[in-house]
Amino acid sequence: MSKKRILYSSLILLITAVVGLSGYQWQKQAIGLQQRQFRSPMDPIFLVPGSSANQNRFDSLVTLLNRGRSKRSLLKVTVQTNDQLKFSGHLQPGDKHPFIVVGFQNNRDGYANIERQARWFGIAYRKLATIYHFNHFSGMGHSNGGLVLTFFLEKYLPKNNTVDRLMTIASPFNLERNTTKKTPMLKNLIAHKANLPKKMKVYSIAGTENYKDDGIVPFVSVDSGKYIFQDQVAGYTEIIVTGSNTTHSNLPKNRQIVHMMRQYILQEDNSKTVRHKQMRTP
Repeated sequence: MSKKRILYSSLILLITAVVGLSGYQWQKQAIGLQQRQFRSPMDPIFLVPGSSANQNRFDSLVTLLNRGRSKRSLLKVTVQTNDQLKFSGHLQPGDKHPFIVVGFQNNRDGYANIERQARWFGIAYRKLATIYHFNHFSGMGHSNGGLVLTFFLEKYLPKNNTVDRLMTIASPFNLERNTTKKTPMLKNLIAHKANLPKKMKVYSIAGTENYKDDGIVPFVSVDSGKYIFQDQVAGYTEIIVTGSNTTHSNLPKNRQIVHMMRQYILQEDNSKTVRHKQMRTP
């Protein structure tokens, strides 16, 4: 074979390789962009109870939220200490916004255990996302449940998944009553706050009997959430709820909070006026 023919063949092979590689890279980028932009039709609402509570914690709340409206499905999941999942309830066909409660066999209190629960929540989330084909959701966590969701979002949220709206109710981000002292847990949450979804809207609710605490969680501990979410997400709002049913355990079925769940998490139209003090951080 002549040198010219060899050179010509080599040139053709080189051009073919360059074109093929460019096409592969373009296709890979296009698929990645499509995955990032695609929002699944299903958009579940995850509910996470606090310490010592189980998967039945929100039965009354779900009943109140479903009252007088088209009922959303309710699926309950308990994550075992061996990482296995137990299911009860079911999702109705075509229900795009069901309630999914995730509880834990080990539901004890404590910083280390909250981090374990965040990992366990991640196991449940990935399994459910695979079964029901969703890549975004909204969530509500009561007490330590709000901490579990926050740790999950910072450390375990799968790539190309996101959260639209998050509501934390009486979540003790910093148990210190001295606002100048930060606990190791709060420092950890602050250290990883850059991982939070940037388009997420967060609503942090505190109940107060005496404008100091809800009987268990100090207001300044709830207020410390601003060090985590402020300037990291699309919107951060603190809300103080006073009046009846504002003790720590009663907050999930408080009339005002049920209304706010409808308005901010479920995004339902509701013209009823509810009295509460609302503070928006700058």
